[in-house]
Amino acid sequence: MISKISKKDKKDWANFLDKKESLPNKDLSNSKKKIIKTKSFDFHGFSLNEANQTINNLIKDSYKNGVRKLVIVTGKGIHSDNEKNPYSSKDLGILKYSMPEYIRNNSELMKLINEIKDADAKDGGSGAFYIFLKK
Repeated sequence: MISKISKKDKKDWANFLDKKESLPNKDLSNSKKKIIKTKSFDFHGFSLNEANQTINNLIKDSYKNGVRKLVIVTGKGIHSDNEKNPYSSKDLGILKYSMPEYIRNNSELMKLINEIKDADAKDGGSGAFYIFLKK
């Protein structure tokens, strides 16, 4: 297939080649925006009080250090000792449900947080949750 290139197109191409200006690489600029500073912490084996104190410090320190996403692994509660306590639900894990509730009820911590949501399967699924911190 033979096609003729117009004089205007040739002139535009010559002008483009003469310029020393380079075009930005769109692939590189998009990939930089998607990188989020993330920190993960596993609370297996922690008591409720230890976990609440640790999560409090973890959120504050992460916020100060520019971490935007926390992956909090609590476990599903299937191996916890909550069966010994007659006042706790045997169907609910202690940390799994109480830690997000503790955070939501702490106004000081909620000022630093955009969102708390369940984790994806790759990060622990129903045994973990995400905390997205503000900038």
